[in-house]
Amino acid sequence: MRITLRGAFVAPALLALTAMGAGAQSNPVGEFYKGKTITHIVGAGAGGAYDLVSRTVVAHMGKYIPGEPNFIVSNMVGASSLIMMNYLTNPARKDGTVMGMTNPNIALERPLGMLSKGGGKTLFDVSKLQWIGSPLQQPHVLWLWHTAPAKTFEDLKTNKVILGSTAVGGDNYTLPLILNRLMGAKLELVTGYKGQPEIFAAAEQGEVQGNSAILPNLTSAKPDWFRDGKVRVIVQFGAERMRQLKDVPTAIELASTQRDKDMLRFYARKFSMAYPFVMAPEVPADRVKAIRAAFDATMKDPGFIRDAERLGLDIDPFSGAEMEALIREIDAAPKEIVDMVAEFIDMKQ
Repeated sequence: MRITLRGAFVAPALLALTAMGAGAQSNPVGEFYKGKTITHIVGAGAGGAYDLVSRTVVAHMGKYIPGEPNFIVSNMVGASSLIMMNYLTNPARKDGTVMGMTNPNIALERPLGMLSKGGGKTLFDVSKLQWIGSPLQQPHVLWLWHTAPAKTFEDLKTNKVILGSTAVGGDNYTLPLILNRLMGAKLELVTGYKGQPEIFAAAEQGEVQGNSAILPNLTSAKPDWFRDGKVRVIVQFGAERMRQLKDVPTAIELASTQRDKDMLRFYARKFSMAYPFVMAPEVPADRVKAIRAAFDATMKDPGFIRDAERLGLDIDPFSGAEMEALIREIDAAPKEIVDMVAEFIDMKQ
């Protein structure tokens, strides 16, 4: 009887240990990531919105990944994220320990060659990238320093305004170019700034009078500018007005013809993935699935939401699966629309 009773108590313990061992063996992703560090590479300079959003997300993401790996964040600046993406998809590790944040123009790389004219410098296939998600769906806005000689979009048609830009191919170059060529604005572009912080400094010093940027670049890095009336937003480039800027018109609204509206609407589709988290095509599918699930869980994390609110970020997630679908939709866009957009943003003109 004693033996039987002892067996009755021992057996559940043995079963529990067996179950624990089976659980560990059935979670290879957790075993892989345990004790490891994921390097998250931001394809933009430190201190800008891409950098701040990246650091805020990964600060909360690790606990949702099996094995709870650590994160480190680095910045790889150049060619509107093309240098970072070429690194991510070629020499970087493909085991799931490297992830990137790229410029949303990558969504239009296949039809328009946004990052590399003709695609000659693009060393990856956008359709094969593994998308993790974007924490915000947010378009660029055109903001001007309070001393700039323009208070409305109509003023931009008669008064020259100097804008700061990082490089040809980035939105802070392409969107003003579209306003010039499509809608008659007189915007002069000065390129070569390393990142958004340098453009902000140039505006304060009088070198430039504004810039096209994602709204959190202003709300998180320069909240006092809005509070003190140092800047004004003239136009926004999304398909619809953002709830934070209900009184600011979209470029689509301002366009005079249906053709122009269709072109701007096509270009605006990429803003659904405003802050794209991405991994290389070769990363094992089970690890990508785990990273996606962790990203989705982070978007609901109370600590992350509080940190995002403090930075002025209006969290509106776009999932990895939605990003994949968006890339397919863009690739399937009517050729006549794509060709017209390509003509208007041709950097050689």
